[in-house]
Formats: sequence, structure tokens, C-alpha cells
Amino acid sequence: MSDFNSFVIFAGMRTGSNLLEASLNAIKHVTCFGEAFNPYMLGWPNTDQIRGVTMDEREADPHRLLNSITERESHLSGFRYFHDHDPRVLDAILQNHRCAKIILSRNPLDSYVSTELARKTNQWKLNETERPIAAAIEYDSEAFRQMLAATQGFQSRVLHALQASGQTPFLLHYDDLRDSEVLTGLLHWLGRKDLEKVEAASDQVPQNPRDMSQKVTNFAEMQHDLASLDPFRLSRIPSFEPQRGPAVPSFIATEAGHGLIYMPVRGGPTAAIINWMKSAGDTQSDFNQNRLRRWLREHPGHRSFTVLRHPLFRAWAAFTHLLENSEPALRQNLRDIHRLEIPVNSSDAPLTEENQIQIFPEFIAFLRRNLQGQTSLPVLPIWASQSEVLAGFAKFRSPDVVLRETDLADDLDWLARSANIDPVPPLVSNENIPDFLNDPALQSAARSAYQKDYVQFGFSGEIPTDR
Repeated sequence: MSDFNSFVIFAGMRTGSNLLEASLNAIKHVTCFGEAFNPYMLGWPNTDQIRGVTMDEREADPHRLLNSITERESHLSGFRYFHDHDPRVLDAILQNHRCAKIILSRNPLDSYVSTELARKTNQWKLNETERPIAAAIEYDSEAFRQMLAATQGFQSRVLHALQASGQTPFLLHYDDLRDSEVLTGLLHWLGRKDLEKVEAASDQVPQNPRDMSQKVTNFAEMQHDLASLDPFRLSRIPSFEPQRGPAVPSFIATEAGHGLIYMPVRGGPTAAIINWMKSAGDTQSDFNQNRLRRWLREHPGHRSFTVLRHPLFRAWAAFTHLLENSEPALRQNLRDIHRLEIPVNSSDAPLTEENQIQIFPEFIAFLRRNLQGQTSLPVLPIWASQSEVLAGFAKFRSPDVVLRETDLADDLDWLARSANIDPVPPLVSNENIPDFLNDPALQSAARSAYQKDYVQFGFSGEIPTDR
């Protein structure tokens, strides 16, 4: 016996959701209330209320309508929900295990062309007594890509939420909607085992059963454009690096001017920037999210920033930190498991500069394995990908400005002025870039370890020395 007391059809424009709704509404004690949460209408055009809830009442409290539909006794009620419908109810829908999730999809190009034809002809449904309006549309590359991105993003969010909460959706394709066996299986899944056979609604017929070349005026141009898409994501950079949190306790703020917040990426020029901020005025740290929100409210006009460092130089900084400041247990692990011939205890003889140059490539090789999830050691913040660190920041807030270490001499001066801070002495850094880091072999190894950072932030192979 099914535990479902309601359902939602996650779909999009021109995926066949009208036909599916009509098929469901032909069954006793099953009702689909259209696009109940469409911002521009209530279920269907020219509808005043659904289950006693008006559009104004839905706008004031969408959960009132949601509860009215999903908590109906002795009746299986549901609705269609698209990516641009009221976002205030989406989490409640996804979290409700008694609300069955039906995911309806269609070839996205077919959906796009069908949608544009419907807009052009204003013919959104067709029955057998009506005559289709012959028309063709011009393919718009940008519009199609926007529709595709919105559809894929919405489906990804829905599927992730269902996976995380242990729910199983019923997957339907446009081509399934006239298949009696599939529709019967859907209703049995919903709990209506009393139905022997479910037929598709007969009051709707396909609107544009023509060859695609007859429906698109610039068909050859469309073919050429679609060939540039990457449906198999061959260009995707694999990433098995764990997601990071926002790291709010590491943020530093200065009270000077309107206020300035530094969101440090470990392994970067953090010490030099903190000293620069202290030269501007008093600083504050040890934030948590509540204290930082209060600080933000109390400092209108504030600015926030972070600084990126070239990945190869950052790997070198992580290596020197490992030798000088890390826990002996970490060094012991790297020596025993990953064969890095580094000293473990402070009493051990330190590495000579020549030894460091010899071992550093092996450390970069370890970083590549570590970032790809191939080691038992966690990814430490000091060598994590900068792209993942910034993604972690964004879970709380994104920095206003992302600066590059090589441009700080000019950019910090501009940043101080934007926060209404009096002229500050130039930043002073005691870190030197060793000449050997511009060895092409090291550059290639660093690119292999930090490929996503190189692509996302546009780093070149050679490390600029002007800072």
C-alpha cells in the first residue's frame, strides 16, 4: 500500500505536462490542480481560486494552498511545478515524503522549439477538431542555452534533494505519456492498485508532428551551433575534492573608513595583508556568523576581499609550512606512506635548499593525489584548491573583490579608497619567489594538481615576480 497522499509533477514548458494532467484528471478521486504556484496565474488561466484559496491569499501565504492540496483526505491531489514557480514552497514539497515526486522530461530542443512555436501562434493546446497553425521559428542560440541551463539546474537540485532524503521519484519521458502500460504503472505506484488499465487522455493531439527542419527557419545554423555543445561533459574537469565551509572565524576586519573585511585563502600572503590592515586601523577577528552579520549591519559601505596566489607558489608555501610548522604526525605520515624524505622531529637535520628542490616535485605529486581523493589524508586548507575555498566562502557571502597577489600594490590602494580609508602605507611582503619555481616541469606538475584553479582563474605557467 502506498503512503502517498499527494503528488507533484516536476516538469517544464512543452514537456507534455498538460496531457499528463488530463490523463490523471480523468481518474476518479485523482485531481491535478494545474500550475498551482505559477506566479502569473492560479493553476490555469482565468481561475479565481483553488480549494478555496485565492491568488491574493496564495501570494500572502503559499503554504496555505500547498497544505490545502496535499492534505486532502480520501483523494489524491497534486499539481505541476516548474523551475520558475514560487520558490517559497519548493523545500516543503521536497521534504514531504508523502508527496509523490513525478519527474517529467523531454528532449530540451523539442521543448524549446515547441515553446517558441506556441508563443508565435498562441496555440498552446490542440484537439482533434482544431486545425494547427503552420509556423516556423528562428533558432536563438542564447535563448536555448538559457533554457537548457535553467532546466538542468532545476533537475539537478530536485534529484539531489530526493537522493539526500532517500526518496525515489517516478521518471517519465514525453514519449511515455501515451503508453497505457506506463500510465498504469504510474497510478499503481501512486497507490491506485484498483485500476486495471489507465489510458492517456484523448482530448489532446500532438501539435507539431513535423520534421524539425520544417519548424526552424535557420536549421543549418542551429545544427552548427548545437555541435558546439558538450552533452557528455567531455570538457569537465573532474573534482573529488571535498566541499569547504565558509571559514568565517578566519575573517579579519578593520574599523577604518567604512570597514574592510579580508577573507583569507590559507597559503597566501595572509601575514602581509593583516599587517597592511593593521596599519589602516584597529582590526577585529574571531568572528562567528552571527557576530559577522552584526558587524556588516553596523558598517554600511564596507568592502570585503580575498587574494589569490599563483598555484605553484602556493604549493611552495604549503611545502615550507609543512617543513617548519606542521605537526610531526603529519610529516611522519608523509614520510612513511607517501615516501617524502622529510625530517619528522625538530631534532632531525633540516633539509638543505638542494634537498628541498629535489623533494618539492614529489610533494606536488602528492598534492595531485590528495586533491583527487586518492589519499587517506584530508585536504588541508593550506593547500586546498582556491576555487573550492571561494566556493566555501559563498555559502555565507562572496567577497566583493577577488584580487591577485601580483597586483596588490595597485589594487589595495584602490580598495582602501573605495572603503573611504585614508592612505595606507604600501604592503610589505618578506616572501620571495625562488627562481627554480619557473622550471617548466614544475609548472606542468602544478597545472596537473590544480587544473581547476588554472582554468577558472586564468593563471599562466610562469609565476610573475612583480608584486
